[in-house]
Amino acid sequence: MPTDAALAVQLDQPPAGSRALRRFRRHRLALAGLAMIVLLSMNSAIGPWLLPFDDLFIDVMRRFAPPFAGVHLLGTDELGRDMLARLMMAGRVSLTVGFVAMLLSTALGTVIGAVAGYYGGLVGTGLMRLVDAMLCFPAIFLLLTLAALVEPGLGTITVIVALTSWMEVARIVEGQIRALRERDFAVSAEVMGASDRWIIFRELLPNAVAAIVVAATLIVARAILLESYISFLGYGIQPPTPSWGNMLNNAQQYFDRAPWLAIFPGVMITLAVTSFNFLGDGLRDALDPRMELP
Repeated sequence: MPTDAALAVQLDQPPAGSRALRRFRRHRLALAGLAMIVLLSMNSAIGPWLLPFDDLFIDVMRRFAPPFAGVHLLGTDELGRDMLARLMMAGRVSLTVGFVAMLLSTALGTVIGAVAGYYGGLVGTGLMRLVDAMLCFPAIFLLLTLAALVEPGLGTITVIVALTSWMEVARIVEGQIRALRERDFAVSAEVMGASDRWIIFRELLPNAVAAIVVAATLIVARAILLESYISFLGYGIQPPTPSWGNMLNNAQQYFDRAPWLAIFPGVMITLAVTSFNFLGDGLRDALDPRMELP
């Protein structure tokens, strides 16, 4: 039995969730990333409703208006459309693709990785060889191939991005489940007659949540970049619906005349992707049980 001193030390230890929160709060870049993500999300969600111009309003008399020089705060594009309104609406589209693709790819990768890690053998080997085969193809070429075969739109682009982003989650989950499969609590549940589904989803996956959350956060950044790639190349979200990627594509021919048309969407992509990467790094450090506060 533990001594009184050992019990006192255990009682003095803060809960695991509290320790994780303290570690996360010490990660300044992660906090900055979280704040930026909240700001971008709020601007994209409610910002377009607060502006006097919508993203499709054409002000012919103010085509190529420069930023900070008139009623259009960030200037206008080649048709006289308000850049701030289009950036906010494009953020709504790009962030929606990022979040929904993250949910779909995380769910798919988690199921495949959990089944492969739990059963092992031929089932696990076959599923992981499928993952390896998918990873052999450069993601951008696989994405462009799929995008060329379907009609572009918000829903189809989101599904395509998800179908090219689940493999890393599957590998992470497979490794976690394979390691947890032999732990005492999993063996005990099996001996007591629990079903495979119960063991996987009620015993093993809750103990792998930390790794899944970190991977999911990074997938959002990847999804935003992939959507930007294919929209920039003309296979993604189609005008007049704006996304940060197709705004960059439209700005190419006007870069020498109106560089802000490319600078602003480029900055938004950079901020969003960098913020999600910082948040993922902070969550990884906070949820890692090997990290201890001094």
